[in-house]
Amino acid sequence: MNRLNKPLFAQFWRQMIRRPFWIRIVSFALTLVLLWLPIGLSIYFLWGEGGAASFVNMGLLYLIFILLLRVWGRRVHQQRSPLVFYGLKGGWNFGRDALLGWLAGVFLVALLFLIEGLLGWVTWQGLPDRFGLLLLDGVLTGVAVGFAEELLFRGWLLQELELEYQPWFALVLNGLIFAALHYLHPLEVILATWPQFFGLALLGWILGLSKWIFGGRLGFPMGLHGGLVWAYFGVNVGKLVSYTGVAPEWLTGINGNPIAGLMGVGLLILVALGLSYRVATAP
Repeated sequence: MNRLNKPLFAQFWRQMIRRPFWIRIVSFALTLVLLWLPIGLSIYFLWGEGGAASFVNMGLLYLIFILLLRVWGRRVHQQRSPLVFYGLKGGWNFGRDALLGWLAGVFLVALLFLIEGLLGWVTWQGLPDRFGLLLLDGVLTGVAVGFAEELLFRGWLLQELELEYQPWFALVLNGLIFAALHYLHPLEVILATWPQFFGLALLGWILGLSKWIFGGRLGFPMGLHGGLVWAYFGVNVGKLVSYTGVAPEWLTGINGNPIAGLMGVGLLILVALGLSYRVATAP
């Protein structure tokens, strides 16, 4: 039985690379869900939902994702080092890229609120109690989000898209998918947050461009994503600024979200144009 199944199983993996992009994506997603579902349901029935249960469930889901990614890279793309193939490469260069990206993300958030402060659109507040612990919590959140989302979107997904389409079209589609998947919410939440869609797509394009600039390594986009999350986490959760009401929300950001406002989107456009020029003029 095993002898009969092995060739069929190997043939399934070999044939997958010839399938259209959407079939590969759906197949990967379904496999991931089917592998995680028994564990996820067990945790739900034992612990309920929310709190520690949600944290453990998400951690296990991502662990299964990484394990499946290794199998997918080996079997479908015939890669001996699948995680390197998807961008986890570079040794010390990877760490340097991540640090530079983190600093760039913090700089962009600081620059945005500094400009708005000089224009009188926001006022700076005092530091809250236990601000150091809040920043530490933000570091953990930034590292987790940066690593997880970049390995998923700019690692696996962008690589799959580039195998199917021309690089620039793959980049645009990657950003749109990245933005759309942030809207897996009830309809009322989608309607309330729709202005940030273009900002999210822009951010996805910026992160993809930075991967290209840094030789296909994910260090810089992971660091940039994490730095943006950490800096905004500190400003937002720490309540470091308050809006004066001088400028309308469409300018500063709907519901206080910078990427849902013209200022934040304008800054992202400038960054995207600069990176695009760098990619276009690279030798």
